[in-house]
Amino acid sequence: MTIQALHPGAAVSRALLDVRDLHVVFPGFHAVRGVSFQIARGETLALVGESGCGKSATALAVMQLLPRGTRLSGQVLFDGSDLIGASSRTLKDIRGSRIGLILQEPMSALNPVLTVGDQIAEGLVRHEKLGRRAARARTVELLDLVRIPDAHRRYDDYPHNMSGGMRQRVMIAMAVACNPELLIADEPTTALDVTLQSEVLELLDNLRRQLSMALLLITHDLGVVAQWADRVAVMYAGRIVEAANADVLMERPLHPYSRGLMGSTLRLESGAHYTSQRLPEIPGTVASALGEKGCAFAPRCSYVMPECRLAPPPLVPLPDRVAACRLAVDARKEVADVVL
Repeated sequence: MTIQALHPGAAVSRALLDVRDLHVVFPGFHAVRGVSFQIARGETLALVGESGCGKSATALAVMQLLPRGTRLSGQVLFDGSDLIGASSRTLKDIRGSRIGLILQEPMSALNPVLTVGDQIAEGLVRHEKLGRRAARARTVELLDLVRIPDAHRRYDDYPHNMSGGMRQRVMIAMAVACNPELLIADEPTTALDVTLQSEVLELLDNLRRQLSMALLLITHDLGVVAQWADRVAVMYAGRIVEAANADVLMERPLHPYSRGLMGSTLRLESGAHYTSQRLPEIPGTVASALGEKGCAFAPRCSYVMPECRLAPPPLVPLPDRVAACRLAVDARKEVADVVL
């Protein structure tokens, strides 16, 4: 099932990225189970969930960067062309040019024996066919664009010469160097302090607007979703369990997992300070879903019913969202009763 309710009124043909029934199976582990979503040009979709739910595997499947031995099925349509089964040459032309990727940990993603400038310039030479001098000049412009001071001098720095925040900005400059149509940011603020997180996210949003990019923002932080995303899809145990416009989901989460994520998020009280109350926790772990025949969240859910353990619930379309839960079935019945 495609998630049309995520973007009311939008036709699939308008989507820049259209993922349909995606399955990713690592040896001995089914990581992504029938995920579908669309992203239109110029918008931000946040993929939200705790570690181990399949967010990063979904991103790597879009980029076709999964390790050998991984079984992949479904469709990943980028501008109408399916990337699953595409030739190696086609994928090399798309990666870094039409689709950019920002990984979680820049220190391990950057080459420690090459200067940061040379690493950015490499993509410009490969995709834009620039000469070395032109690529260097453009790289300096990019370093300035991502707000790295004294960009001319920092071109010749190595990754270890830079702070974590600076390295993350280098990764962003590398990802947007060729003006991609789609940018995938996988936990781009991991290990950064709160101030740097805000600066990096503001930078990404500004670049999205300046370059008219679509942005797939992968995060576990609902505070990020509230401020920066247009739409949000919540993942749990390899499936999307709820999807809606960001303001709708933040105000009225329906799925018990979405409610749990919302309940465990810090909120500001009046007077601009955080509440001192203990935050509630979602009991158990994602691993408890392994081997479940029914709803994967059932072992952790306070609303669980006997029928929840019989089969995985389908995504139920509602006027303002889709959700995979018995609560969504009940909500749809209520809507139907009102209409009748």
